[in-house]
Amino acid sequence: MEIADRRIDGGKPFDWGRTSEDYAKYRDIYPPEFYRRILDRGLCRDGQRVLDLGTGTGVLPRNLYAYGARWTGVDISEEQIRQARLLSEDMDIRYLAASAEELDFPDRSFDVVTPCQCFWYFDHGKLMPELCRLLEPGGRILILYMAWLPFEDRIAGESERLVLKYSPNWSGAKETMRPIRIPDVYKEKFELVYHEEFPLQVSFTRESWHGRMRACRGVGASLTEAEIALWEEEHRKLLEKIVPENFRDERRHRRDVRQDVYGSGGKDHSLPYSRGRLHRHASSSHKR
Repeated sequence: MEIADRRIDGGKPFDWGRTSEDYAKYRDIYPPEFYRRILDRGLCRDGQRVLDLGTGTGVLPRNLYAYGARWTGVDISEEQIRQARLLSEDMDIRYLAASAEELDFPDRSFDVVTPCQCFWYFDHGKLMPELCRLLEPGGRILILYMAWLPFEDRIAGESERLVLKYSPNWSGAKETMRPIRIPDVYKEKFELVYHEEFPLQVSFTRESWHGRMRACRGVGASLTEAEIALWEEEHRKLLEKIVPENFRDERRHRRDVRQDVYGSGGKDHSLPYSRGRLHRHASSSHKR
């Protein structure tokens, strides 16, 4: 499904379905610590009903499946959902191709919602009331994002500059360590329970980094086949030039991971952690 949104890439159309095979192969890259921090907060485990928005190829449900949550993955791209089902054949995960703002689930269907790498795509004026309806009182929205740091890692920076050569308005560039921006509309019904940013080292081979970059929105999801071929030729030459001769199996890239937990109304207003920030409203009687 082709999407054009003036907030993203200057309105240049993109379609994740065009890069679904690369996405499935090269974007399942979160290291164990990423998942451990989620589980240690008591989220996405032990029978909880979890809705994964923008599930893509089902990376989050597949990697956390063994911990006992009941997962539903939703994505607007039918091709992404097709890949998710193929990769989850031995798992009881429900997948649905649908818009996050127009879900037909009963009220209070979920305990946790996990938008990962996708929060900026949504129409939050429509989504926030829908999440409020879908969550149990005391439910959680766990907002996740991991980005490479181009100003701290030379390979990431050089690769990013080449993407910008072909997609000058690509808005996925120039990331730094910073909080996830949460639209003010969520303050009406939700409170921030926990916020965390932390760096991780993620390993890549030369080929897997090339594939990861090709699977980004600024390349595989938006360029023409001819443009992708030219980008690939340049990127491979770039990696041969900037990667040391003793480069063998992997290169570690510093990445910024951000996690925000938002709680809806109910008796439980906080998680048992001393780090992070906790915000409360004066009254919670009308918050889910």
